[in-house]
Amino acid sequence: MSQPVLSLKDVTIYQENRVILSQVNLEVNHGEFLYIIGKTGTGKSSFMKTLYGDLPLTQGEGHIVEYDLATLQEKDIPYLRRKIGIVFQDFKLLPDRNVSDNMLFVLKATGWTDTDEMQHKIDEVLDKVGMKGFASKMPHQLSGGEQQRVAIARAIVNNPKYLFCDEPNSGLDPKTAIVIDNLIQEITKEYNITTVINTHDMNSVMEIGEKIVFLKEGILAWEGSKKEIFKTDNEAIVDFVYSSNLFKKIRKAQNKEE
Repeated sequence: MSQPVLSLKDVTIYQENRVILSQVNLEVNHGEFLYIIGKTGTGKSSFMKTLYGDLPLTQGEGHIVEYDLATLQEKDIPYLRRKIGIVFQDFKLLPDRNVSDNMLFVLKATGWTDTDEMQHKIDEVLDKVGMKGFASKMPHQLSGGEQQRVAIARAIVNNPKYLFCDEPNSGLDPKTAIVIDNLIQEITKEYNITTVINTHDMNSVMEIGEKIVFLKEGILAWEGSKKEIFKTDNEAIVDFVYSSNLFKKIRKAQNKEE
């Protein structure tokens, strides 16, 4: 049995002394594709911020590879984040630098020094996300979908072990959202990255989700696979899926599979 690369035990997450989530227990194995779902305000972003050290873990046990989140020192956070690629819902590209220089900034900040190696890596990841011809463009010259492609390229340019995506489809039209979903799936499988995605978009979850965690009212209310959603007696998760207007469509598709 593989050793979990991410584990949380009896974790309570606080933000400004307010409990956001309590008694969270979770294990994620290498290469898994985990979706964290729930309505807006249920603690999905706080959950993820705890994993990459933006919120301190003050109660419970948490480990991400060799790092103990409960004893993580501020000086260790940059080293932890070198192993993590993060895709934000608002892209967070540096507005005063072109696409190539956004990539270059990450590489230099994480210790790369060889100019040729850096350029080769930038070309590789931009080509992977279909943006190689946009290297000299400024962020404001790109559409939302193009900016998110660049954000994904930036997240993987340093060969991370994890990819964390916080509402990566937020603000994107449905067609573009599907393209971004497929791109994330393709990249994480090719680079063998463990992936965690926060979302309330059930279209995304049902297309490519593997493992799903459902947050509601301050707790981890359900954990399982997308197929298990329709076999559970947990009314909270079924109600959430049904409210997405996908329930009948997905149930019909699963009946065909079975």
